[in-house]
Amino acid sequence: MRKLLGFSVVAASLLSGGGTAFAQNMELVMSSWLPPRHPVVVNAMKPWAEEVEAVTEGRVSVRVLASPLGAPPAHFDMARDGVADITYGLHSFSQDDRFDASQVGQFSFLGDDAVSVSEAFYTVYTEDLGAAEDHAGTHILGLFTHGPGVFHNAERPIETPDDFGGLKIRVPGGYTATLIEDLGATPVFTSSTEVYEQLSRGVIDGATFTKEALTAFNLTEDIAHSMTVPGGLYNTTWFLVMNEDKWQQISPEDQQAISEISGLAFAKRVGDAWNNADDAAEDEIAEAGIVTSPANQEVLSAIQEVANKAEQEWAVGLGTERDGLAALERLRSMTGIQAAMN
Repeated sequence: MRKLLGFSVVAASLLSGGGTAFAQNMELVMSSWLPPRHPVVVNAMKPWAEEVEAVTEGRVSVRVLASPLGAPPAHFDMARDGVADITYGLHSFSQDDRFDASQVGQFSFLGDDAVSVSEAFYTVYTEDLGAAEDHAGTHILGLFTHGPGVFHNAERPIETPDDFGGLKIRVPGGYTATLIEDLGATPVFTSSTEVYEQLSRGVIDGATFTKEALTAFNLTEDIAHSMTVPGGLYNTTWFLVMNEDKWQQISPEDQQAISEISGLAFAKRVGDAWNNADDAAEDEIAEAGIVTSPANQEVLSAIQEVANKAEQEWAVGLGTERDGLAALERLRSMTGIQAAMN
């Protein structure tokens, strides 16, 4: 299968003394499912790939594919199973419980800055909630979030909690599906690349998305109202992972060089990309006539009630070995939202 997909190691040399064969001049293939011109691809994935080659002095390179090797929800398994060398994706796309702990970065009221939330999520998930075990079979290169999630719809402004009723809203899965359902709307799970068609055909009435997604996925003509929430209505958590066997074929020196531009460094890189994209989208959203307004206190109270219940249930579901509520409190304290909420 690797030969058919074009994955190859050009040469391998036996390092003296250690007896371990490390690949030389290795090209890694990243399956990329976001649109090639998406800000995260252009301003995070591709620059990181270029820097991998630079810091390893050309011994390791990364080719970012223009078309994915599989559907977005399959991308973690693709890296784990060696179908692709490197993949990225949303934890909530998995539609099972393997990444339950990642929901620490998906709740409401986490932060308004994609850099600080991404850095906090990476730190808390790896140090407190067992990210390495959850991603077994891969090597974690990055864990991150996008900017604050927004409630977009084509039908009406959300002025009371009852206004959620009857709306069919795209969700990315995970906590967001629970949130939208408990608020009274109908959650519809679909990947971001399918939203344009479903929204334009009236299959859904709106979507939970960032601001930049309205421009990245050409949704401005089909959305009329956007409701923002301090700290975000929700967030999504993402992984950037590499097949573990491939990782072990890289020399320790090059592993160290790659690690120094990954992890927290990648969280900042991708967070900056999302922050800049959100800022750039605001003018286009305004020009499209979309009415953007903050949630009022009555709606915020309804969201807070649903969120508190979901957080408690999630923490119980993690069991006694992982303290979800402590991890969530730590994350919010790192982004500054905890102090603002108290």
